[in-house]
Amino acid sequence: MSLDLIEVVEKLGTPKVMVIGDMMLDRYIWGDAERISQEAPVVLFRADRRDERLGGAGSVASMLKGLGARVIPIGVVGNDPAGRRVQDMLADLGIDQSGVIVDATRPTTVKERYIGRAQQRHPQQMIRVDYESRESINESVEVAIYQVICQQLTQCDVILISDYDKGVCTPKLLQRVVSIAKNHNIPVIADPIRSPDYRKYHGMTAITPNRLEASLATGIKVDSVEMAIKAASELQDRLNLDAAVVTLDKDGMAYAFRDGRSGVSPTRPRQVYDITGAGDMVLSVLGLCVAAQVDLVTAMRLANIAGGLEVERIGVAILSRQDLIQDIQSSSGNRTASIQLKWLSLNNLINEINLRRANGKRIAFTNGCFDILHAGHVQYLEEAKAQADVLIVAVNSDASVRSLKGPTRPINSMDARCTVLAALQSVDFIVGFDEATPLTLIQAIRPDVLVKGADYTHREVVGASFVESYGGRVHLAKFRDGFSTTNLVQRLRAA
Repeated sequence: MSLDLIEVVEKLGTPKVMVIGDMMLDRYIWGDAERISQEAPVVLFRADRRDERLGGAGSVASMLKGLGARVIPIGVVGNDPAGRRVQDMLADLGIDQSGVIVDATRPTTVKERYIGRAQQRHPQQMIRVDYESRESINESVEVAIYQVICQQLTQCDVILISDYDKGVCTPKLLQRVVSIAKNHNIPVIADPIRSPDYRKYHGMTAITPNRLEASLATGIKVDSVEMAIKAASELQDRLNLDAAVVTLDKDGMAYAFRDGRSGVSPTRPRQVYDITGAGDMVLSVLGLCVAAQVDLVTAMRLANIAGGLEVERIGVAILSRQDLIQDIQSSSGNRTASIQLKWLSLNNLINEINLRRANGKRIAFTNGCFDILHAGHVQYLEEAKAQADVLIVAVNSDASVRSLKGPTRPINSMDARCTVLAALQSVDFIVGFDEATPLTLIQAIRPDVLVKGADYTHREVVGASFVESYGGRVHLAKFRDGFSTTNLVQRLRAA
């Protein structure tokens, strides 16, 4: 079953997805929750970092881009710094912003979250501050949006509606979208608002309310899986949908189809750190799968996996297809296949790095032959990983090792060396190189931290001056006496 899902992920292609909805800027203020203030009975929050990410329809667009889709976001921002930041962030991701309309009469929606750490660990969201207008867009802006939709429609494989009730998804606009999409046989899937009135979603292909939204829309108390299926059936029938999917967090997804099928797509337990972005991720994966003509039951299985990965991370996180495949492999118990997913080509590695940097992750880099892995290597790599969030290990190819160590080396082939390295929890990604030094890799990856053993001096570290030129740093890891592959080989031969 897991191998079937992996095959689906690998064959998703690059469909074109239109995302219509409320564009937002998500801002995260990180810091330590140190003590109770002397001025009032409130937590004293000492901020030390600020991140900004795309939110709302922008979040869906960025997630789809990370998953390999071609994206057309359509929405509204204000003529303000936050709006320009949204447009810049879309451009940085290589996403076309021509469908993002600037409306000087309203502000860009900003959600500002304060993430506090207790004793410098265990980050938790403390409060969210919203800056927004919930008024519907005016008629001229609505017309401009519809014109863009008409211009781009024929290029799309699916239309996603990311409705956060901030004014873009008016009943008139959505019904016009449904009508023209049906004329072109293009599916429309909506993540709806929390409201008792869902008439504006009538006639869509599918909607994906959560249990609270489904309860409010149907009047059915969704306090069990059975009631969730009943609510899904009610929504499907009342709104003339092909499918209604009610997301149930840890219980998976309840669904009801036009052909009479209904049931639950289960999910596996996860460690929940932050539910922010889970709904956007579910919508993104369902839309990507439908665009690739994957059946909806299989699409829900993949969406459950992606939503589960999302809640394991703080804030809105961008996932790659590699993330999905790796999670499927690890849950199936196929450790060998899972390990192989860490060994990437340079191009694939750069894509993975870009995704993690978009989520605020720092990158550490080290290199070596790692011919016979020993305790010194393990401790060294653990120290290297502690310097950042992601550790990349560059491994000399067999030819490179021979040129450095002589014709009798390596003892183990590159395939064997990389397989053993990939089994270490501290190692996130592995990349090979043929040259005598990894300078070309360092210049392509631009790590935040360059790690080498303390048996080197700072001047001897290849790439040190380059990394420091853009604000990175060099870390010399502790040298462990008594551990050496060369000495180990000599002792084995002597024995």
